[in-house]
Amino acid sequence: MPKNKDLHGNAPDKSAVVLLIIDMISDFEFEDGEKLFANAEPIAENIARLRKKAKKAGVPVVYVNDNFGKWQSDFKKLLSHCLDENVRGSSVVRLLEPEDDDYFVLKPKHSGFFSTTLDVLLEYLGAETLILTGVATNICVLFTANDAYMRDFELVVPADCVAANLTEQSDLTLEFLGKILKADVRPSTEINFKELKASA
Repeated sequence: MPKNKDLHGNAPDKSAVVLLIIDMISDFEFEDGEKLFANAEPIAENIARLRKKAKKAGVPVVYVNDNFGKWQSDFKKLLSHCLDENVRGSSVVRLLEPEDDDYFVLKPKHSGFFSTTLDVLLEYLGAETLILTGVATNICVLFTANDAYMRDFELVVPADCVAANLTEQSDLTLEFLGKILKADVRPSTEINFKELKASA
């Protein structure tokens, strides 16, 4: 057990359930970004509703986001860029703009765990169940889910809160997540945070 209980005063939350929002803070200005954005836009509203329910239930929200290879940037600069109305993803980012009490982790690769502080943060939060949302289902969501599974986290991946370039890709990945990683893939409307916290 760590000696400091709250990550040097910066992670006061304690919750067995944590909501991750993966790669939704994006300008979507990359190869095939238009395709991904078309499918990400509808799920953004579902994620926003789920985030509201999570916060009401005292469940911490962690933004797990690609650094887009910009090693000298930080999350605030990334957010500011993506909020610019001239970039494709601005409408999604405005809908999901982080609040002051949210957490964020920048990742250099597909998994939210690879070379990031996510492990340490989740340990301090006391997480046991992770709810994964965001894009792309068959890449960053999948890689993050796989690493979480190997760390013995219980997984929830709401089918209406993830998207890929192609719907078929997302559906096949969700089937894999359910069968192999034992993830709960029911829609976000069926998620009961009180029950999740009790079971965790």
